[in-house]
Amino acid sequence: MSVHSETLSLETVRRGEVEIQDEASSRPIRPADKGLSAWLFILASFVAEAVLWGFPLSYGVFQDYYSKHPTLKHDSNIAVIGTVATSVYYLGGPLATPFAARFQAWQRYMIIIGWSGCALSLLAASFATSVPALIATQGFLYGFAFLFVNYPLLRMLNEWFIERRGLAYGIMSTGAGCSGVGLPFLLESLLAKYGHQKTLRAMAVAQFVTLLPMIPFIKGRLPASRRGTLKKGDFKFFKRPLFYCFALTNFLEALGYYIPALYLPIYATSLGFSGTMGALILAANNLATIFGQLALGYITDRVNNVFILVFASSFIATVATFAVWGYALSLVPLLSFSLVFGVATGGFPCLWNKFGSTLSEDPGHIYSFMAFGKGVGNILTGPISAPLVMRPLTNGYGLGRFAPLILYTGSMMLASSIGALGWPLVRQAAKR
Repeated sequence: MSVHSETLSLETVRRGEVEIQDEASSRPIRPADKGLSAWLFILASFVAEAVLWGFPLSYGVFQDYYSKHPTLKHDSNIAVIGTVATSVYYLGGPLATPFAARFQAWQRYMIIIGWSGCALSLLAASFATSVPALIATQGFLYGFAFLFVNYPLLRMLNEWFIERRGLAYGIMSTGAGCSGVGLPFLLESLLAKYGHQKTLRAMAVAQFVTLLPMIPFIKGRLPASRRGTLKKGDFKFFKRPLFYCFALTNFLEALGYYIPALYLPIYATSLGFSGTMGALILAANNLATIFGQLALGYITDRVNNVFILVFASSFIATVATFAVWGYALSLVPLLSFSLVFGVATGGFPCLWNKFGSTLSEDPGHIYSFMAFGKGVGNILTGPISAPLVMRPLTNGYGLGRFAPLILYTGSMMLASSIGALGWPLVRQAAKR
């Protein structure tokens, strides 16, 4: 076989157009975007996202429990536990992505190590007797272990899905949203009956057992010998203005994204509703993000102009915040805002892959830097938002107390639409 035909064959395989036999591994290379193996991989990724990532996203239940615990309630750093768990994952992206790329043959083992590490971190947390110990175990160790699960999964997903990659990202991402609808109520019940130690141990066992049947389906489409290596040119996007346009848009969106999840339950109780009703409103927001992720993931495969999608997501969230949340003085408008905001912003991470494919042949690195920006926004949300809810309650806009917070959230959503202005830069990126 000539060099030209061999190169062409390999490129055809990478595009996923045919199924061939790999001589080194003696296993067939499946076509991309279709087939039982591809969808079983997505099923396994969905379960991993639901079981492992849904847990830290439900930390609000633990925060409420710890704040009332006799030996823990006096520590002002209780909120740091959940923040660290999510932030370590996001901030570690720029390091985890090249690590997973460099050791491609070991990606499946990374996932197994990370999955086991998540369960072990919860087991260790069940023996913790102080907030610093919980920060180290339920926070840092859990987030660090999840790094070894999700970023190798994302690289495998890029192999299995090419033309339908946006939809695949959307389905995988909905795992955490589905978990976020029911898991908070389960955790609340377990904590009330058994306390945090037994609950953490039960969750450790549940995570390990639930994901165990999925492990055989978690594998890459291409054998390691055909995946290539990390190239120096993979980071040329740093020289492109369009990358910084995307990064700024993503960061501004992250600064406002977490606000409703943090304050909707408090806003509901300020209106006179019970804590359970506040949890239901938050669950509705999580449910709405599922539809947002699926919808935007599906649309990104069919709409090439990512700038239109950025503007639509930001603009809808802006209008919902200013015009609906600000005037929500009863259950219906508050629930309506929770649903609309969840749909509009929940699928925004599905755009990260589109950002990446616009700038690079390997979108994984851009994805990791977008995750980093979201992590920074996650960390800054707490200290920025706390001073914005110091006013007394009134019957005015945003109940008076929440008016500055609502104006800030809407402003960040509006500012994030700046990404639409990057449209002229795409030609410059294409030329280089």
